[in-house]
Amino acid sequence: MRAVWSFWTKPFWAQHHTHWLSLRHHLFSWVLSVQSARRHYPRTALFTDDDGARLLVDQLGLQFGEVSTELNALTRHNESWWALGKVWTYRAQTEPFIHLDSDVFLWNPLPESLTAAPVLAQCPEFIVPGSSCYRPEVLEREVSASGQIWLPAEWVWYRSVGIRQHAASCGIFGGNRLDFIQYYADQAIKLIEHPDNQRGWLMMDRKDEHNILFEQYLLAACLLYHRQRANSPYHGIEIKYLFESLDEAFVSDRAAQLGYTHLIAGAKLNKDIARRLELRVKRDYPDYYERCLQMESNGNGRTANSVSREPTATP
Repeated sequence: MRAVWSFWTKPFWAQHHTHWLSLRHHLFSWVLSVQSARRHYPRTALFTDDDGARLLVDQLGLQFGEVSTELNALTRHNESWWALGKVWTYRAQTEPFIHLDSDVFLWNPLPESLTAAPVLAQCPEFIVPGSSCYRPEVLEREVSASGQIWLPAEWVWYRSVGIRQHAASCGIFGGNRLDFIQYYADQAIKLIEHPDNQRGWLMMDRKDEHNILFEQYLLAACLLYHRQRANSPYHGIEIKYLFESLDEAFVSDRAAQLGYTHLIAGAKLNKDIARRLELRVKRDYPDYYERCLQMESNGNGRTANSVSREPTATP
């Protein structure tokens, strides 16, 4: 199975760089994510844009089996849709894969039962109406205020059936049923790009808050919708989770037992975690550590001189 990362730089430079204490800590995370995972999954790929390839490959020197600049296709998309680079990458895969966020570190290989699954993800996120960051009703209301809205059939069904809802957390995501994964990704991208929704998106102030809906909520909707339809090509489709809940992933000792770390949300700004991250990279990858410091001293890393990079084909 191939380990895959994605990096769409437009939302990173617009806002997401502020999620880290500094540029060097962002780069440290990339080093540790790639180097820890490649020990278990030596076949690797990066899907990014020209700017991301210059930063991570030319300047930082990370080694990938394939580097695709397919995310150049997102140049005209609004940077608030930060998860679009991930979903675009999911759709581009042509063989079984695990996509890892760049703040995920795999100290051990993932269980074989997980990597053999049709679809895999980090954990389910159970939704409590009225007290959840998942607010599909807000998206529907704000977009439809423009007079029209297009939603995937799976979304409409999920909202109407009255079952306890959940989303699929995608700190890691992938699997072996590429046909389903590509279909789901198509629906997610269509939700963002559909002409009927464009006026509503323009009127929406906080688009960034709804990324988890088209990436993670819609994924769960697609899985449940097709699982119980006998005439669907995805009938019976199953997902396997590394953890059974968010609490198991981030509160219990289960993550340590599995050798899995994910620096979510405010962890990236935690000074103690940042110090430990820096010390780990300095100890285990001193050459990369020095490059990270040099890149930070050059400013934002985008203006440093790059070295020649062999072009690679986009799948």
